[in-house]
Amino acid sequence: MYHKGKARLDRRTKNLVQRLRKGEIAIIDHEDIDEVAAKSLIEIHPQAIINAQPSITGRYSTKGVYKILKAGITVIDNVGDDIFDQVKEGSLIEIKDGVVLASGQTVAQGNVLTLDNVREKLSEARENLKLELDSFVENTLDYARREKDIILGYIELPELETKIENRHVLIVVRGKNYKEDLRAIRGYLRDEKPVLIGVDGGADALIEFGYTPDIIVGDMDSVSDEALRSGAEIVVHAYSNGDAPGLSRLSDMGIPVKLLPMPGTSEDVAMVMAYEKGASLIVAVGTHSNMVDFLEKGRKGMASTFLVRLKVGSILVDAKGVSQLYPKNLKAKYLIQLLVAALVPIVIILWAAPSTRPFFRLIVLQLKLLFNM
Repeated sequence: MYHKGKARLDRRTKNLVQRLRKGEIAIIDHEDIDEVAAKSLIEIHPQAIINAQPSITGRYSTKGVYKILKAGITVIDNVGDDIFDQVKEGSLIEIKDGVVLASGQTVAQGNVLTLDNVREKLSEARENLKLELDSFVENTLDYARREKDIILGYIELPELETKIENRHVLIVVRGKNYKEDLRAIRGYLRDEKPVLIGVDGGADALIEFGYTPDIIVGDMDSVSDEALRSGAEIVVHAYSNGDAPGLSRLSDMGIPVKLLPMPGTSEDVAMVMAYEKGASLIVAVGTHSNMVDFLEKGRKGMASTFLVRLKVGSILVDAKGVSQLYPKNLKAKYLIQLLVAALVPIVIILWAAPSTRPFFRLIVLQLKLLFNM
């Protein structure tokens, strides 16, 4: 196995994919590659991916690297952290089996992952599931006891210019299958014209589909400058201890912001804000709602999300996976059957009408001549 190409490297995969181009070599620092990150890499299709960390540990069942390998992309696994000091952005590197070379010198070495390796780890993950689930539940309950009064009680909300009361609200997170789900609900968006809330990179997802977010909520670590300058109201998620890591970035950009302190994730903050502001319906796309989602995100529990969904559940519609309910394309035979079914009554009516009988006889005669019948 041999690869040669320009290196692109970043410790955050979601930042790397903004610079990575097809045919280049991606260098990442991503333990247990999640499916969202995998999909973003597959769409670009680098010739190889070098990971400083194990791409799948067997701790839980994540299929990100499995999908990358199925897409025909080579993965060099667990090469170590030093590669970020040894390789420069844009430099030409080579991969010979599991050895990474720059200017002819070995700079890192790892394992060339195979589908069999990944299947073994997935099998191991199934065995570990009970332990992970026990730990996950304990953490969730522990956080829930501490956070319940904050989330289920009174929350001081910032004043918004965007009217939410008695309107539908669409909350978009750049999670699994968010693109397919946004396509699947285009008709709903066109007819209902809901308030559009992008959670961090979810704002870019809306812009990618031709929509302008009304509100952007988050700690602002994965949203583009373009989205922040789109005219949307910016609500910075401040943690319950008052820390707001995204505030300095927006201050440097000269963009006015509103603060909302609350424990939990930014998508939880968006849901609570929409609910407390009087939304008649909340539609969520790409949000995290199960154990694997949260383990992939690096969280040990989902207390805040559990509590928030209890609070807003009466008006919450989770659109995650809605695109999987229906086939993306109707099979040709179904289209033909549908067309025939629609034409039969029309043909019968026209045939029964005396004025159209000569027309049909002419068509039948032409067909006989054409096919020598």
